[in-house]
Amino acid sequence: MATDTILTLDDVIAGYGKMTILHGTSFAVPRGTITTVIGPNGAGKSTVFKTVFGMLAARSGRIMFEGAEITNLQPRDLLSRGISYVPQGRNIFPELSVRHNLELGAVMAAKDFDLAGRMDAAMDRFPVLRRKADRQASTLSGGEQKMLEIARALLVEPKLLLIDEPSIGLSPILVGELFALLGEIRARGCSILMIEQNAKRALEISDHGIVLELGQTRIQDTAARILADERIGQLFLGGGLGGIQAA
Repeated sequence: MATDTILTLDDVIAGYGKMTILHGTSFAVPRGTITTVIGPNGAGKSTVFKTVFGMLAARSGRIMFEGAEITNLQPRDLLSRGISYVPQGRNIFPELSVRHNLELGAVMAAKDFDLAGRMDAAMDRFPVLRRKADRQASTLSGGEQKMLEIARALLVEPKLLLIDEPSIGLSPILVGELFALLGEIRARGCSILMIEQNAKRALEISDHGIVLELGQTRIQDTAARILADERIGQLFLGGGLGGIQAA
């Protein structure tokens, strides 16, 4: 497995209005891995993603992607560099067809983008989307809607996928299928940085873990070592890892 880093945060400070959420957050995401961010509610996990993806300005610090600084670049620029983002919750256009929702993944792509070829590849990867391509997206099940969101984010073949709490609202069977899919995406060469409410389950399919608390990185280690450390569950919310919630 590659050991170089694809994304690095160096002493990043960010927040909303007068409220500071990230208090000098620093960590590195190894290339070719699934890295899961965990921590108690209010730790700043989603704020990290919004800051990385240019939706929230960093007040100070640096964000590096493949050795180049990307601090405070706009989402359009980040997409062109190879970063895609699947936010928390449902983010589809319910009245549009599945096909049109998927096509929106290329709205910021270059003019020479092979949309037809990428759409065909996406539907090969997600056969349910091909079967239901002309139906309204609102008719999809919760799991199918999440697959549509992921397929849309992958349309531009990103190098790094940010995915925030993908399992919310899914049945245990669908969660298993989703995590298997994330493993396949990693195997195809896409690095994944994930926030997940089911911390234990997420770490079990991850290579690395990051523990945030009060907007700072408290622990960064292999997922296996984090899972094996009973102190982490006691430190965050006073229980086992299954009790750690994402926010």
